[in-house]
Amino acid sequence: MGIDEQVTMENSNHHTSADTWTPSTWRTKKIRQNVTYEDQEHLQKVVEKLNNVPPLVTPTEINKLRHQLEQVALNKAFLLQGGDCAELFDYCSQETIESKLKVLLQMSLVLIWGSRIPVVRIARMCGQFAKPRSNEMEMYEGKEIHSFRGDIINGYEPTDRTPDPDRLLKAYFHSAATLNYVRSILGSDLHNPDEWSLHHVRSKGMRQEYQTIVDRLTDTLDFMKTIGADVPFSPITSTLSTLNSIDLFMAHEGLVLEYEQCMTRLLKDPETGSPKWYNVGAHFLWVGDRTRQLDEAHIEYFRGIRNPIGVKVGPTMQPEELKKLLNIVNPDKETGK
Repeated sequence: MGIDEQVTMENSNHHTSADTWTPSTWRTKKIRQNVTYEDQEHLQKVVEKLNNVPPLVTPTEINKLRHQLEQVALNKAFLLQGGDCAELFDYCSQETIESKLKVLLQMSLVLIWGSRIPVVRIARMCGQFAKPRSNEMEMYEGKEIHSFRGDIINGYEPTDRTPDPDRLLKAYFHSAATLNYVRSILGSDLHNPDEWSLHHVRSKGMRQEYQTIVDRLTDTLDFMKTIGADVPFSPITSTLSTLNSIDLFMAHEGLVLEYEQCMTRLLKDPETGSPKWYNVGAHFLWVGDRTRQLDEAHIEYFRGIRNPIGVKVGPTMQPEELKKLLNIVNPDKETGK
C-alpha cells in the first residue's frame, strides 16, 4: 500500500467551523504523506523546542505579499516563482544561495524590462525540504527500507532512512541561516547587471538576446545613478529608493504538518490589529496534488492560516471539486489569498 493510501483518522471527516479552527485541528482528519516516528518521546521534545523558536518571517511581510498577489490576480503584476523541487541541507551555502538569487533577480528584471509591469518574486527556498512519495518503503539490495522523503524527514543514504525528529529542527535552522544571508545580500545584483553570468543560458542566440537586454539595462541604471535616482535614502521624502529595495518572498510546500503546526502563531494583524493565525515559517505555502483532498488534514490546516496559499491542480482535479476546494480555503473570496 502506498503512502497516499495510508491514512489515519482520529475523530471526524467533517470540517470544523471557522471559529473552532486551530493549528492542530488537522489531527482530527485523515492524513496522507504522514510521517511515522519510532521515538514519540523524542518527537515531543523537538516539537516543544519548535513551538518556541523565533519567527522566520513577519505578518507585515506576509500581508505585503498578499497585496502584491492581489495585483497579480488583477493582471497588474506578473508572478515569478522559482527554486528547487526539494532543497537539501547542503544547499545552505554561500555559492548556492547566491546562484539562485542571481537567476531569480536577473529574470525578474528582464521581465520588468520587457513587460513594463511589476514582478512579484517568490523563491522556493528556506523550507522546501520535503518530498511527497508514492510509497513509504522501497527495495534496496533485497532489503526493504524507507523511501527518501527529503532532508526534513530522513537522509538520502540507505543507512539513514529512518525518520528522525531532529531533522525538523535542522530544517528550521537551515532555513533561518539561508534566509539571514538572503536578506543581507538582496539588492546587490540589480545594481550590477554587467557582472551577471550568462552560463545558465545554453542557446547562443538566446544568450546574445539576453546580453543585449543586459547592456540596455546597464545604460539605464548608469543614467539613473548619474542623476542621483539610485540614492538609497532621500532626505527630502524620507523614503528608501525602490532601486535599493527588493521584495523576495520565501515559499515551500506545506507537507509535514507536524512542522507547519509549530510554525503557526496567533499574532496581531498589523493592518487591523486583530489576532490572526500566521505561519511564520514562510511567506507563501502550497498544497501538493497528492494532499489536496477536500476532507483531509492538509486542506483543514491550510484553510485556517492567514498566509497566501497555492494549490497544485493536476489532471485528476474535476472543475466541481476545484470550486469546492476554493470555497473551503478562501470562503470570503479574498483577492490575493
